Amino acid sequence: MTSYEALRSEAAWIDLSSRGKIRVTGDDRARLLHAMTTNHISGMQQGEGLYAFFLNAQGRILADAFVYDLGEALLLDTEPEVATKVLEHLDKYIIADDVELDDQTVSWTAIGLEGPKSLEQATARGIPVPEKRYGWLPYGKGFVGRVASATPDGLRIFVPAEDKAELAGRLNSAAIPQAAADEARTVRLENGIPRYGDDITERFLVHETQALHGVHFSKGCYLGQEIVERVRSRGQVHRLLAPIRIKSQHPVAPRTKLLAGDAAAAEITSSVYSPALREVVALGYVRAEALQCKPALTVAESAPPIEAYLP
Repeated sequence: MTSYEALRSEAAWIDLSSRGKIRVTGDDRARLLHAMTTNHISGMQQGEGLYAFFLNAQGRILADAFVYDLGEALLLDTEPEVATKVLEHLDKYIIADDVELDDQTVSWTAIGLEGPKSLEQATARGIPVPEKRYGWLPYGKGFVGRVASATPDGLRIFVPAEDKAELAGRLNSAAIPQAAADEARTVRLENGIPRYGDDITERFLVHETQALHGVHFSKGCYLGQEIVERVRSRGQVHRLLAPIRIKSQHPVAPRTKLLAGDAAAAEITSSVYSPALREVVALGYVRAEALQCKPALTVAESAPPIEAYLP
């Protein structure tokens, strides 16, 4: 069984060490992050976590993050390319607050254990499994969070950087293979899981992403809330991020349009050929009316026409 097949059907580990890790301390840490994100940071308890967006004043998405309440600190777990942006964004709003930001990306590593049997494998190897999604439990010098990047469920193991080789060796010796980054990306798109930087960017509003588990609609004021509430109250969401399938062996470029007849019905954000499904799996922003009626689609400017559909 290849590592790609293991990630799809059993379990594999993914090196996520490059993800940004920002430690937030100080008495005002929860108050600041509550005012800067879309989710209910001030209601968190030690051992809990959540998913949230950082917005600008126009309601556009600057970044996303998993947030863990470690008791003495809050840890932000972000995509690699936005760690510096998030740190600088937060630092700009620290005026008289008792808050300190520490970029610990290099000093801590993260390894994902994902796949349908990942929790079972973790239990068999003595790795704790948090009961609730986004929750965390102590593990050695670090902790284990119940989050995943490529599959619907899984774990993210945080350990000091110097312990990475030992952890990877333990997983390898247990016959749990490492999935390469391109394999993890393929499985992620097969599962319709978006990634900030590819499928979610500053072009989009939170409602368009359909990731509303990252938004608390009654938490009070935060940066960008006015736009979020305006969109919610008016119900005017014209495009939604959704899985797309393309009957081809060749991925299409981001921003490629899909047509329903002669009219644009969708725009691709990312795509990859799936060996298991024998077609291209993609994510893209689809017109709301197209999601309802699911018309036959074609890739714009393809000759001969390449068919696509909404699963």
